[in-house]
Amino acid sequence: MADRARPEPPLTLRAAAAAAAAGCILAGASAVTVAVLAGPGPGFTGYVSEAGITGSDHAPTYRVGVYALAAGLLLLAAALPPVLRVAAALLAAGGLGTALSGAVTCSTGCPLPPFERATVADLVHGGASIAATAAVVLAMVAVTLARDAGARLRRLSALAAAVALPLCAAVGLAMLLVGRGTLVGVLERVVLAIAVLWGVAAATTVGLVDRR
Repeated sequence: MADRARPEPPLTLRAAAAAAAAGCILAGASAVTVAVLAGPGPGFTGYVSEAGITGSDHAPTYRVGVYALAAGLLLLAAALPPVLRVAAALLAAGGLGTALSGAVTCSTGCPLPPFERATVADLVHGGASIAATAAVVLAMVAVTLARDAGARLRRLSALAAAVALPLCAAVGLAMLLVGRGTLVGVLERVVLAIAVLWGVAAATTVGLVDRR
């Protein structure tokens, strides 16, 4: 006698938050990418944030993407199990920092010290962006160190952190020693890509585990 098909388990709030997080992160990253590629920016020699400066035709698309990324990080924080409260707090901080970076736009060129004169808005935007990225990378580390996080999620986070941490250090040194240019531009994009990929993969993993 053929086995009866087992009904699908109900979608829990945590799984729903994880699914929404993955969707928001993907949609946000896509919108930001479109704004960066379609805009008249300096290419890899500039910062990603230059796509969102006031007056740019693609600034609205960029901001929508940034806010979607912020929502995705907050949803991922809500989707994590209680044993990952440190990682959840870091992701929530990253989401708020991302939202702030979208609300406060930088001036043309997004200048930052020590090689360029920056306005208050430039410093707020740059500080929020850097803090948000750092919070997400530290969340990877927090998941890696949490013994009860689950083997798959820990391995995923360990791999992402192992790649992101040295790259973040390289970005910081390049900004201090070289300044704005191709090196910083390329490294920044690689770090952001790793954060996006980890966010989507982590949300997917959390959602699948919670539905079992």
